[in-house]
Amino acid sequence: MRPVWILIGLTLGFQLTLMGQTNEDRRRNIEKREAATPSPEALDRKAHSIARLKSEGVPTVDHLPVIEDSKQAKIRTKEEIAHRTIAVCLTAVKGEGVDQKTVDLLVKHFGAEKFFSPKEAAFIKNPHPTQKELAKFSWRYECYWVLLWSLGYIDKLARPEQMCDVPKATGILRDLSTEQFIEHAKLRPIGEILDQADLLYRYDWAAVNARLKNQSAPAKLESGVVQEWHYVLNWLIGYMDQQWDDISTDT
Repeated sequence: MRPVWILIGLTLGFQLTLMGQTNEDRRRNIEKREAATPSPEALDRKAHSIARLKSEGVPTVDHLPVIEDSKQAKIRTKEEIAHRTIAVCLTAVKGEGVDQKTVDLLVKHFGAEKFFSPKEAAFIKNPHPTQKELAKFSWRYECYWVLLWSLGYIDKLARPEQMCDVPKATGILRDLSTEQFIEHAKLRPIGEILDQADLLYRYDWAAVNARLKNQSAPAKLESGVVQEWHYVLNWLIGYMDQQWDDISTDT
């Protein structure tokens, strides 16, 4: 189990970061998406997700919309995802408490200076981050795990009911250069990524619904993991074309 201050960060992690667009802009975008006629592909994906959740005893609602289909989703390149993976890993390593000198050496080793989002860049250079910042970024190991999966380094995403295997995840990247990491990656088809994005969207609705009722997440789901996976999958499919720092996990 992670330290208490990381668990405190779980609550903070549920807050939506919407610096890139106003709440009104986001509301209009959501309404526009929901008003569009869903494709057979999107409806089929939704049906499969609901069937799985019901088999697991996870509450579902039929009115939750579909997500992007393979024609609407943003197809990210292997290089783009690999750079994002390295950035997320390094910020998570620092969030876990690794000293600044080591972090700086890792950034130099991977040539990662330009891989970071604005908020990540500020954090990675800050020699004295707050406990709140450390908590937030340590949870990014979960995003890192999903990114590794999208690049074929992790064979399968299990149910989000426990935290990822951090030693295994960091071990994958540890002995590689950026070029080797990209070369060995095998980008998953967009359909597989969309399947997971739809599933996590609905898992997250169930987790948020339970939290609003002061209940534990259903069917052994780990709420923090669910939220982080939803976050990164929204980035992978280009949800509302939001940048990494601005991704929302609407349910």
